[in-house]
Amino acid sequence: MGQIICDHLSKIWNPDSADANLAIDEVSFTVHPGEFLVIIGPSGCGKSTLLSMMAGLDMPTSGAMIHNGEPITGPSTDRSMIFQQASLFPWLSVLDNVAFGLDLQGISKQERTERAKQYLQQVGLLKSATRYPHQLSGGMQQRACIARALCLGTDVLLMDEPFAALDVQTRHQMQKFLLELWEGTNKTVVFVTHHIDEAVYLADRVLILTANPGRVLEMIPIEMERPRDMMSKGFEYHRNLFVEHLRSEVVRAFEEQELAEMLDTRV
Repeated sequence: MGQIICDHLSKIWNPDSADANLAIDEVSFTVHPGEFLVIIGPSGCGKSTLLSMMAGLDMPTSGAMIHNGEPITGPSTDRSMIFQQASLFPWLSVLDNVAFGLDLQGISKQERTERAKQYLQQVGLLKSATRYPHQLSGGMQQRACIARALCLGTDVLLMDEPFAALDVQTRHQMQKFLLELWEGTNKTVVFVTHHIDEAVYLADRVLILTANPGRVLEMIPIEMERPRDMMSKGFEYHRNLFVEHLRSEVVRAFEEQELAEMLDTRV
């Protein structure tokens, strides 16, 4: 089970200073167990901040965040964060990276090796178990990160633009791989992206945030069968829908950034 409830969440950076910044403002929504939710919005709207609070890496200034009926008060092995740059230890083999969390939990070497191999097999990296991160491609490194998250038995995968640094072909292959893995494990996925096509291709629902401060603009379901054809009329419809929703917010974000830069130059 991997339900997350966000109830009137707000986040203010540097709240007691002249540089106070309202990043997230009164955001409420529910991520359903087993759902693939994608979050999009203009740059600086608080997408990564929201994901970080779900992970327990940051705390909201006000409001509540609930995972499986319990308040999120810090990181947990039930929720794993996967970043844009693969967060692997360069001095450990792929196998030891995947098993690292189990080592911290005091699980025996034999058991953690067996479990790590199981998930490396699942993500197609078992033959690379003895390699080191620098010997892997970007896509392979991200698969290793996903294997590590699954190895911990996490309910929820929180993914912050994990494929942004990949070339177009590798990115698409990773999208297909992630969907196949998600459909096979019934994990809950919350995925942040700037890429509208990626959102349409992956999501059950898409949460659109406004320009800073981030508020809920729309929550839009995508009721298309998978695998989705990017050249289909349905795909084009959803692409145009999201572009239209985001256009005014992107313009507003750009204008506010220009104004802030002008004020800075006058000080």
